Amino acid sequence: MLSYKTLHPFCLRAGKQVKNPRSPDYVPSIFTATALSADMKEPGLLDVSDKQEARVEAANALLFLQCQGGSGLDRPGPTERESNMEGSASSSMSADDDDDDEDDESASDGKDETALTSNASVNFDDVLKALRRENRALRESVEKMSLSESSLRNDAEKVKFYTGLPNFFVLETVMLLLAPHMDAIRNVKLSKFQQLLLTLMRLRLDLRNQDLAYRFGVKVGTVVRTVHHMVNIMSSTLVPTAVFWPSRAELRKNLPAALRSSCPDCAVIVDCFTVPCEGPVAYGNKPQQGATAACNVLNYLIGVAPQGVVTFVSRGVLGNVGPRNLAESCGFLCKLLPGDVVLARRDLDIADAVAARGARFGMAEGEPPTGGAAADVQGVRAHVERVVSMVRQRYAMLTGPVESPFASAAERTSNMSTFDKIVQVACALNNLCISAAPLE
Repeated sequence: MLSYKTLHPFCLRAGKQVKNPRSPDYVPSIFTATALSADMKEPGLLDVSDKQEARVEAANALLFLQCQGGSGLDRPGPTERESNMEGSASSSMSADDDDDDEDDESASDGKDETALTSNASVNFDDVLKALRRENRALRESVEKMSLSESSLRNDAEKVKFYTGLPNFFVLETVMLLLAPHMDAIRNVKLSKFQQLLLTLMRLRLDLRNQDLAYRFGVKVGTVVRTVHHMVNIMSSTLVPTAVFWPSRAELRKNLPAALRSSCPDCAVIVDCFTVPCEGPVAYGNKPQQGATAACNVLNYLIGVAPQGVVTFVSRGVLGNVGPRNLAESCGFLCKLLPGDVVLARRDLDIADAVAARGARFGMAEGEPPTGGAAADVQGVRAHVERVVSMVRQRYAMLTGPVESPFASAAERTSNMSTFDKIVQVACALNNLCISAAPLE
């Protein structure tokens, strides 16, 4: 047991009177009149016994403070036995807490399992059906946004927008015609249908090569090679089948109502159009000497039957060429028979050349060549303008400007450029569409 001196902070004394006023054992006296001694004047210089007493007092004070912060006033600190007991108590309490946590976790797990078991029989079938419906809707959405054969099969408007063809049946027919000739094209990334679709989109919308590369997930070089290969195949396969000059009997048999009374001998409607080029064009592997902006264009002559079918298209002639020279050099006049009537919406300065073949030339702006009624002139003019502008409106690539790789001569024997083949292919595709002029 500690003494009262040890417990009370104000009674921590050595047990004898001292004369140092800074010591707790100092007892003041009212009878002291003498001055302080030297040791009293220097309180910091205590003797050895005073220092030991101060250490003892400090130790007692620390023990008292520890006892105050502990479990009771009668013990300055925990003994070894008490420490062991406290440790065992704390461990038992933590063990109890762990047991409680495990019980809580097991209880919660049991509740979750019970909830899952109860929901399995009620909601899982509905959730599975909802997920299947969502999956089906997402697949249909992706399919509609993609450019695949299945996405175009039941969407005629989409086929017309991307290809210019009226419906998927015509597109599939073209595919069947070209597929046997596409075996030589080795392209592991694009299927045969995708190669055809990419080329038709290039002609129809005049999309850039980089745009098509992004849409189909290929490189720009793949797009360029695909377009060139497909244009060559369609030029040799599709053009001879779809673009041809009909006989006079077929022309008169299928003559539209707008021309049947006013111009029954009409054989063809002609027009000339030009397409600008992006840069200087080399024809015959020889660059054009002194080419200017006005001469850096390609000139074409197109002939359309009264029914709206393209029957003739010339090769491109570079430079500033007149319609007469173009008609005489492209072989158009050789198609005419004596008595045929050639119509145009403007003066092309080819009347003399047409007359030399025994045919007649007339313009839709004036009176029909056969002297028809004036009321029929307006219908003839509207029909001619509609037929002539039909092809270029359907395939935007024909409006130019022509890129340099397409304008250069691709074959030395025929001296035809890739763009010449593109114009012919566009005319052939136009003939597969519904006629611009109804027969009745």
